[in-house]
Amino acid sequence: MKKLVSGYEKFRADVFPAKQKTFESLAGEQHPRALFITCADSRILPEMIMQSDPGELFIQRNAGNIVPPYGERMGGVSATIEYGVLALNVRHIVVCGHSDCGAMRGVLHPEQVAKMPTVASWLMHGELARRIVEDNYGELAEEEKLNALIHENVLAQLDHLRTHPAVASRLKSGDLQLHGWVYEIHTGAIEAYEAETESFVPLHADHIPLAIRPARTRLAATAI
Repeated sequence: MKKLVSGYEKFRADVFPAKQKTFESLAGEQHPRALFITCADSRILPEMIMQSDPGELFIQRNAGNIVPPYGERMGGVSATIEYGVLALNVRHIVVCGHSDCGAMRGVLHPEQVAKMPTVASWLMHGELARRIVEDNYGELAEEEKLNALIHENVLAQLDHLRTHPAVASRLKSGDLQLHGWVYEIHTGAIEAYEAETESFVPLHADHIPLAIRPARTRLAATAI
């Protein structure tokens, strides 16, 4: 704890004064650019990875960057999504997985979390991705299979995300875009899912792939 408190003292002495005007402007309101859903893993620091300033990211962290389908588990994740979309009007939602994910190891090998019933129950939301990997990547070695699961889980959670009414409505109107990313801890690189090519590609500022193709325009009213 001493190291953490020393870090706080450094923040108060050096970091806060340099950004004091920013913090003062945020004291009564926030207008984040994106909702960033990622893993609770201590090695994943969204603000550091994205080099974002205070107020730019609305962050939801949990084991395995899970998004329960709407109505199945009305808890903190669902509330964060709903608030981010309807109250904060975020225009982007990122679901970001990462390499060497312990939660995904638990999905791949349920026996490893058998003595943690709460964790095991939570990780059932990764079952869709696990089944896809078991049925389609069975020939892969252990670490390759884990990597496939990490990527497939991002796509599965994006599917769950689209069941949330606020998300579905904003996608339909074109006011929201979804992104699926995987962060590699050992290289610092991010791969982004590109719906057009149905593949993960390197993320660059001059090409930011969409995980979901743009929505159709609204259906024309049927004449009576």
